Amino acid sequence: MLNTLKIKNIAILIEFIAGSGLAIFFHWVLEMPQAAYTIFGIGILLSLVTYLLREELEQTREKLVEQYHHSHELTFAVAQISDPECHAKANELLAGTKRTITLLQHGFIPLDETEFYLEGAKCTDQTQRQIKVVDPMTPGWLTRGALINFYQANLRAIERGVRITRVFVINRLELADAEVQKVLLGQLRDGIDVRVAFRDEIPAASDLSGHDTASSCDFAIYDDRITTDVFPLSGKFYGRKTAVTAEIAKYLHLYDLIEHNAHAVSEQDEHIVLAVEALALAS
Repeated sequence: MLNTLKIKNIAILIEFIAGSGLAIFFHWVLEMPQAAYTIFGIGILLSLVTYLLREELEQTREKLVEQYHHSHELTFAVAQISDPECHAKANELLAGTKRTITLLQHGFIPLDETEFYLEGAKCTDQTQRQIKVVDPMTPGWLTRGALINFYQANLRAIERGVRITRVFVINRLELADAEVQKVLLGQLRDGIDVRVAFRDEIPAASDLSGHDTASSCDFAIYDDRITTDVFPLSGKFYGRKTAVTAEIAKYLHLYDLIEHNAHAVSEQDEHIVLAVEALALAS
């Protein structure tokens, strides 16, 4: 850096001496003072221009070098790992980071399990009109703190006049299970529009046109503007959140497909039954 500064100063001095010498030559030797003044002025301007250009080029070079080192910081750090096992672990961590960055590039915010339910509660508190939910029968609705607090946010939304439709995706035999009955009955009584979709009746993931088949049937849509979704496979993150309009449109389409195959339910002798069955018994 010091050598570069010295070279720049020497170049400026040489340009000044050259311009001044040429002006003196025209003034004293050729006796052309007007041309001498002109040459001297032009020389000063050229020196200034070249100085500014060199400064700009130097600043640009420094920025490019800084950006290069910043963008390759991880690569340089991994390259300095000599142990093969440690190097393999570093590459594994980098691969996971790349997947996370890919999610962020597509507008998805990855969330761990606690963050997921906290974010769901926050989105519920901000909802003004409607929440559309598709859920498997997740264990812990009545016992797990995260789910209980999330459900309390649901109840607060209902008190504000928000309509919540929750489609539970279950197997046919699960409908008679006592714990499943307790969850369905409790949510129906709390004012949630509860529906049941049987797994053998909803489209397979590969048939869901326009939707990412890596997504699960465990998601919520808040006022058609924010979506939270649980990853179908376990990993570092439990789920994700997005507010990208194009992605939300895919979730709305998926919801319509599942909801179209869902069954309304009703309470019959403190027991949840399909509305069609209740109607048949009543007639």
